[in-house]
Order: sequence, then C-alpha cells, then structure tokens
Amino acid sequence: MTPNQYLICAYLLAVTFALSWLLTYAMRNVAKRFDILDHPVGRKAHRKPTPLLGGVAIFAAFYITLLVHIGILTLLQPYGPDWLEINLTPLLGEDGGIKLTGILVAGVLIFMLGVIDDLHVLSPWKKLIGQILISCILAAFGVRIHLFVFNDPFTSTFATVCWMVLIINSMNLLDNMDGLSGGVSIIAAATFFLCVQPFGDDFMVRILLVIFMGAVGGFLYHNLPPASIFMGDCGAMFNGFFLGTIAVVGTFHIEGEGSRIAVVAPAMALSVPLFDTLSVMYIRWRNGDSIMLGDKRHFSHRLVDVGMRPPMAVYFIFMVAAIVGLNGALLPYLKLTGTIIIMAQTLGIFLLIVLLMNAGKRNGADQENGE
Repeated sequence: MTPNQYLICAYLLAVTFALSWLLTYAMRNVAKRFDILDHPVGRKAHRKPTPLLGGVAIFAAFYITLLVHIGILTLLQPYGPDWLEINLTPLLGEDGGIKLTGILVAGVLIFMLGVIDDLHVLSPWKKLIGQILISCILAAFGVRIHLFVFNDPFTSTFATVCWMVLIINSMNLLDNMDGLSGGVSIIAAATFFLCVQPFGDDFMVRILLVIFMGAVGGFLYHNLPPASIFMGDCGAMFNGFFLGTIAVVGTFHIEGEGSRIAVVAPAMALSVPLFDTLSVMYIRWRNGDSIMLGDKRHFSHRLVDVGMRPPMAVYFIFMVAAIVGLNGALLPYLKLTGTIIIMAQTLGIFLLIVLLMNAGKRNGADQENGE
C-alpha cells in the first residue's frame, strides 16, 4: 500500500468510529425508550436489563460510511482528476462492483434476520435456515471459495455456505460477555488487514476492513465491561457474516510466493470463535446434550469457572486472539517450514489453554470436596 492509501484508511477509520460512537449512544436511548432490553434471565450473566440494538449502530455506521463515500466518488468521477478513477476502480473491484453488491445485499439480509431474532426470538433451526439461504444469495453474486478441489460452482458454493454458517454462528455464540465479541471482531479484522495480499481487488478488502473496525470500535467504547448496551444478534451475526465474507474474497496466497498452507490464515484470524464453538459443541455432544442448546460452557465461562473474573476472562481472550492473529498474519510471508512451525505453535497455545482450564477445574472440585 502507498502512503496515500494508508491516509485514506486512517481517515475512514476515524470517521466511522466517530459515527458509530454517536449512533450507539442514540440507539441506547431508543432501546430504553421502547423497552428493547436484554433481561437477566436463565443462563445470562448480566445483572440488570441492558439495552439492545448496538448492532444497529454497527450496521448503520458501516453502510453509511461506505455508501456515502462511494456515492461521492461516483458523482465526482466525470469532473475530477484521474486519481478519482484510480481510487474508485479498486474500491469497486475488478468485477465492477458485482461482488461488493452481493456483500452489501446479503449483509442487509443477515442484519434483518438478527433484528427479527432480537425482537421476536427465533428458534435455532429458523435462524440456521435463514443463514443458509443468505449464504446461497452471497454465493450467487460470485462470492465463493475457490480453493484446491473447490473450483466448480457446486462444490465452491457448498464450501462457502458451510464456512459462512460456521463463522456467523461462531461470532454469535461468542457474544456472551461484555465486550468479548466486539473486541475479537476488531482483532480478527486487523489480522485480515495485515495478511491479505496486495493483489487484484484487495484494496477494496482493506477499505471494507477499516470501515468495519471503525464501526465496531465506536460501539465497543460503550460495550466494554461494564457494558451499557449490547450488540444483540443483529450485530453479532453481521460481524460474523462480514468476517466470513472477507475470508472468502481476500487473497491470502499468491502462487509461487510462500507456502500454500498460508490459505489457513483466515482460520487463524478467527481461531478464537472457532475454538469456542467447536469445543462447546464437543462438550455438549460428550454430555449427551443438544448441540443447539445454549449453556454456560463457552471459552469465557470456563475461564471464569477456574477463577478469573469476567472482565479478566474477556481481556485474556483478547490477548489469545491477538497472539494467534499475529501468527496468522505471518503465514503469507513464510516458506513451508516456517508455516508449519507457526501452526504448531498456535496449536500448542490452545492445547495449553485446555490443560490449564482442566487443571483449574479439577483443583476447584478437589477444594469443594475438602481434599
């Protein structure tokens, strides 16, 4: 990237952050006015009714910033200097904006699905069907995984739908403590920004990432412990949708440069929500419970069970996400040996976490039994 491109990114980050901060404040008042609150019942950890609709601020800040600037560039293009076209073309992408249109259309649909769930609590199966249909719409606009054997329309669409549904639900499930899902979303987006390759229409990807980081960052200011507003399913699912989409449209390996294993960089950027989802599904399956049933067995909850306070657990997970994310950002620049070392180190980090949590849990059980 050129210095001018970095300045553009910094400007968009600041503008979106400020807009999101203001919109989150406004949506908090709207939620209180119309009693759109998350009440502390069942497995929920907060102690008092908390406004929802923070996801509306994230969504609105992202779309307003992106569409307004694209609109301004488009209107000025016939009358402006050559740099307008130079900057507009990569923003829309080499396909003239078809993929970007698909991302924006599907993003609106996943956001609407989340709003309906926040207001009228959909069953897990209804949400799953909606997520599958929206992922199919995204694939219909050409946003599909093209990797190794996933090259024809059928297999690439199938892989894309499975990936999108997994990431959407992973980010939604991670939204179980103040600041957790928003903070991990920003760290994952920053990882993508570092490891996406300067190839094709990937300047568009970086523009989308900085706008997204600003939108989530402005909300996170109000959501860090103790949170004064929650993002709700509309925000968590939109975040998961966006990050999953970036993993599909971004270029993380250029043939002839580095190892092909670098294509796993998106999975490392999203390793914390993936670890949380897969581990909690395994625990539910092992105990004979439905994998669709909500509980307090998530990564953050297990850290609290071994002695951490909730804010400490959240910041610990931020550290894990950042360390593993930096490892993922290195992958596109390493040869095969270095890539294997980084992946082994990442696996070791999560294995160490599992061992520490199990040891802490056993120690707590022994103390309760008086041993």
